Amino acid sequence: AEEATDAYEHARQRIADLLGAQPRELVFTKNATEAINLVSYSFTNATAKAQHGAPLPSGSERFILAPGDEIVVTEMEHHANLVPWQEVCDKTGAVLRWIGVTEDGRLDLDHPEHGLGVITGRTKVVALTHQSNVLGTVTPVQQVADAAHAVGAVVVLDACQSVPHMPVDVRTLGVDYVAFSGHKMLGPSGIGVLWGRYDLLESMPPL
Repeated sequence: AEEATDAYEHARQRIADLLGAQPRELVFTKNATEAINLVSYSFTNATAKAQHGAPLPSGSERFILAPGDEIVVTEMEHHANLVPWQEVCDKTGAVLRWIGVTEDGRLDLDHPEHGLGVITGRTKVVALTHQSNVLGTVTPVQQVADAAHAVGAVVVLDACQSVPHMPVDVRTLGVDYVAFSGHKMLGPSGIGVLWGRYDLLESMPPL
């Protein structure tokens, strides 16, 4: 049992070193989809608890959504980083907004209607891919994250394609959560990783 624990924690340390993270900021999941769902569930869970007056962990107020609050995704998202947010909107009354894509497959951040302007004071979550699984496009994550944090939104990054193919430092990216999976990195199936800022992980309602 001790050897198994040591091996498990050694794997956590190796992944932390890969990402420029702290081991306690890593959560092992079955895959990236479950990692993203773990975050999205925090919003539906916190909102439901708040509506019924149930106790919540300290700091979890930022996970509570009200009708008319907004979640922003991009038009190049994999279903794993789209459907969970559609479900959150259906259950909480939040509204899904989109950042568009140009004809050459890049985020259309300067578009007057579907660019960074969709991130407003109503935005609570911005979810985007680091690298498109269809187009290979690498998105300007920091630019989007800066706009999101300027209005107090949480940034969730799907890094399934980027972590296996390029250096990824979670501190440099400036996001709040990162999800990826082992099988995209020539690892075994059935393992995924959620990295999160520790203050956010501590304040998430338990799953």
